[in-house]
Amino acid sequence: MGLHERRQREKENIRTSILDAAFSLAKTEGWASLSMRKIADAIEYSAPVVYDHFENKEAILYEISLNGFHCLHIELLKAQREHDNPEDQLKAIVDAYWKFAFKNKEYYQLMFGLGMQCSGKGMMKEEFSSFQDMLYDCTYEIIKKKRIES
Repeated sequence: MGLHERRQREKENIRTSILDAAFSLAKTEGWASLSMRKIADAIEYSAPVVYDHFENKEAILYEISLNGFHCLHIELLKAQREHDNPEDQLKAIVDAYWKFAFKNKEYYQLMFGLGMQCSGKGMMKEEFSSFQDMLYDCTYEIIKKKRIES
């Protein structure tokens, strides 16, 4: 492995450590108390190292929220795929959404701005709207099915 590859791997490791530390701090102290200085202290680096990887705290929160939306999206897909008919899919998706919200309260707070400003405002990704899209698709199929039956 060359020097470039090793440096790239180290950079990715520090970036992951920053995100992990920020999420861990949020779990213990809450999102509102999170700061770049606390993150730097947690990973035992100086604050400029954190700023080398992320422009600001908002950028860190955005990355963590992306991970949360990705995790939620996976749970919703699993729930949907467990059933064939749209009525059962709809119920399973809603149940999976609520289970995620209560099981992952730190993600949920960050993702939907509960008690704080929403992270990543204006930077939508596909996963952000997967719950809404799945509800729409199931509802559309239910309506279509009911029209055919009548």
